[in-house]
Amino acid sequence: MTMTTCSRPVTRHSFAIDRTGGRHRRPGRPRALPRVAILATVLALLAAFATPGSARGAPSPQGRLSWPLSSAPSVTRYFEPPATPYGPGHRGVDLASAPGANVLAAAEGVVMFAGQVAGVGVVSLDHDGGLHTTYQPLTPSVTAGDQVYRGQVLGTLAAGHPGCPEPACLHFGVQRDGEYVDPLALIGEPAEIRLKPWEGG
Repeated sequence: MTMTTCSRPVTRHSFAIDRTGGRHRRPGRPRALPRVAILATVLALLAAFATPGSARGAPSPQGRLSWPLSSAPSVTRYFEPPATPYGPGHRGVDLASAPGANVLAAAEGVVMFAGQVAGVGVVSLDHDGGLHTTYQPLTPSVTAGDQVYRGQVLGTLAAGHPGCPEPACLHFGVQRDGEYVDPLALIGEPAEIRLKPWEGG
């Protein structure tokens, strides 16, 4: 029996011989991840850690409502939720402006009321999501049943709101499912922080 030998040399580039006599493919360097994939992963992590939370719990939807005046006004009195449904408090915010300024719908909706309440002009709107907004004092230019869009003029602001330190103030109130909530939280503005005195011993 004639033994033949292979004249083709075995190079180190393709195979290596282990101690058991078998052959296996030489492990190469691990493939580097594409730079685009690495960058996308880093950006996703940064976005996750940079998302702000709310100290009071789940964050309110930002921008659900817009300002009911043509520009971001100063707040002369902040929201003060009542302890009970009929208890004392301030069920909305007072916004400084000027007599005759246009009062705007904070979101699209339907006019539920437009008229006088105890001699004060009031407009109330019903919105999707269980929201209800009120605006006073004003001279209404809409009527009950009208459909309005965000930013539509509801009337002109009147002077004489109680406690207003400016020529005129708009009282802007919001209810969600029948409960008064802070309008600034739905506009996306920070509310005033009130610290209660510590009663510990």
